[in-house]
Amino acid sequence: MNDRPPITATRGIVVRELCPAPDVESCFQRLRELPYCLLLDSALRNPELGRYSFLMADPFALHQHKETKGQGAADPFAALSEHLGNHISPTLPGLPPFQGGVAGLLSYDLGREFEKLPFPEFDRRVCPRLLLGSYDVVLAWDHAENRAWLISQGWPEVDQACRAERAHARLAAFEKLLALPLEAVATACKVWPPQSPQEYLSRSGPRVATHLPGVSSNFTRVAYEAAVERVREYIRAGDVFQVNLAQCLTVSQTVPCWQTYLQLRQRNPATFGGYFDAGAWQLLSASPERFLQVRERAVETRPIKGTRPRTAWPESSLFHGDDLLASDKDRAENIMIVDLLRNDLSRVCEPDSVEVPELCRLERYEYVQHLVSVVQGRLAAGKSVWDLFRVAWPGGSITGAPKLRAMEIITELEQLARGPYCGSLVYHGFDGAADSNLLIRTIVAAGGECSFSVGGGITLASEPEREYAETWHKAAGLLQALGIY
Repeated sequence: MNDRPPITATRGIVVRELCPAPDVESCFQRLRELPYCLLLDSALRNPELGRYSFLMADPFALHQHKETKGQGAADPFAALSEHLGNHISPTLPGLPPFQGGVAGLLSYDLGREFEKLPFPEFDRRVCPRLLLGSYDVVLAWDHAENRAWLISQGWPEVDQACRAERAHARLAAFEKLLALPLEAVATACKVWPPQSPQEYLSRSGPRVATHLPGVSSNFTRVAYEAAVERVREYIRAGDVFQVNLAQCLTVSQTVPCWQTYLQLRQRNPATFGGYFDAGAWQLLSASPERFLQVRERAVETRPIKGTRPRTAWPESSLFHGDDLLASDKDRAENIMIVDLLRNDLSRVCEPDSVEVPELCRLERYEYVQHLVSVVQGRLAAGKSVWDLFRVAWPGGSITGAPKLRAMEIITELEQLARGPYCGSLVYHGFDGAADSNLLIRTIVAAGGECSFSVGGGITLASEPEREYAETWHKAAGLLQALGIY
């Protein structure tokens, strides 16, 4: 950052390009101690999916939904819609798509605000159902061009002159922090205006030892395989076609969360990864799956269904990939979820705009390979991003079909509130752009423990032993980051 391009200012927004572009890891380490640090991280670079990363901290407002004990008591997105309506900024051309806005966590259990669903036996959760910050300063990378910018919006000031003054001051403060040597960062952050962390609630529930020392689960192997068989019984009875079933693994936290995240992004890089620090708890995600993206009212979702392991032997990995592509069971599972998502999108998209340009293509990651499809549409007039989230939440690829009955069965068999698992890290820009992941391959750290869930879609063709083994294939990268393997 020795060469300093001039600051550009447009309608109260100020931007400075950082030259040369700093690396994501070093910037993360300099901002990680600020309140509500959030990194949306494309650690697995891909010109289509892994092109951009965004780092932000110290939001000027927080949004937390007060959960209810019944469906429909309060709209969790109403206040967000009003807030964003009061903070509208244009898209600045030539920059990455997120230039400031609301961003953070939507938990899986937010679905109980839209549908009447049973509550799990163990319902004390670490994280709230919704926690988003309004971020006025964003460090944005375009990895394809190896460029990075600090973008400062100046909100919540509304007077044009005051907004421009705040935008310049905030950009200068972040720029100064990013230029400090690492050993000086902690001291500098101590004088930053503090914010109260969110309350921590422990995830109580049954735990049993697994075959790995120090790793516990809410299922024994026998119990998980019995739960798979129970899902198959529901399918035979005509209740459902598919159910996503997961086990929750827990280990002791031995190193700081930010160090674990750096290990995770190195060992298991993902296109839709992320880190969110709410004070009393942290999320560390290596998700490969996009949930919903909106660009100029164009909508895209990318469901993943079908998994095989990758190994250290290329021939073996190719065999597993060919086996996945040839699997009638996995293809049927993927197509079933595509149909569910087509139905969800059709409720808020223009008639005849919903299409499937890619069906069941193979995507390879560090430890696994998946079948991935693409469903697209265009938001109808009068429909918003939050309307889209209302009808599609939670994602069909991590519930099952039909969705409502599948969620009831998940609650019955898992017995534990999912919390962030199968929720989303999401952003909604001041310009209306939005993107989100599905929180799979995601660690929740709180109270000296790290927990994460791993699961898969169960169909009539599922074999309980193979489904249980698949959960451990998916867990491998997370366990390595936690020092278990």
